[in-house]
Amino acid sequence: MKKQDAARIYAALLNRYPDARERPESVARGTPFEVLILTILSAQTTDKAVLKVKKSLFAKYPTPVKLAKAQIAELEPIIHSLGFYHAKARNLIAASGTLLAEFDGNVPETMDELLTIPGVGRKTANIVMYHALGRNEGIAVDTHVRRLAQRIGFSDTDNVEVIERDLMKIFPRDLWGDLTDVLIAHGRATCDAKKPLCADCVISGECRYFRNEKS
Repeated sequence: MKKQDAARIYAALLNRYPDARERPESVARGTPFEVLILTILSAQTTDKAVLKVKKSLFAKYPTPVKLAKAQIAELEPIIHSLGFYHAKARNLIAASGTLLAEFDGNVPETMDELLTIPGVGRKTANIVMYHALGRNEGIAVDTHVRRLAQRIGFSDTDNVEVIERDLMKIFPRDLWGDLTDVLIAHGRATCDAKKPLCADCVISGECRYFRNEKS
């Protein structure tokens, strides 16, 4: 897709969802440590579900020191509702231990360093970099971003790493962080995985999926 076409689509979506970055149900709000931990927990579940355990989790484990010393048997019941809680509990403890051992208890501020933390892939690292540290180093490709990138025509692959690179090529760096939030907002409100509301979509005229469905 040409950059000017991508820019026009982004402008239309931003006009439709001007407050996308401020969505209250996002895990990407709080201290860098909180954003890191909550984003690790958000894998294979919703932000809304994660936020339900936020208060109890940080009441008991407010710092990397506390969480690194957590007992699995006490941590798992707190995050049990999120699914994959065995692996997630291990990742939270290991991630906190890495923060203490390698980064003096602080969340590192580079992509390469973030990717050394257990439970952190590029999606999580990008969310932490942008929302917690204010840095545009990449684009977080979650299930909504992947689906919309393919449907709209930003990318022709299902590979999240390639999708991220494709998006980075056609959008300017200063939009990378907000692009994720805008696409998530559109995915939730209009471009549903099973029943996209194409008749209500502000970019249907620009969308490859809509054109293919009509043909």
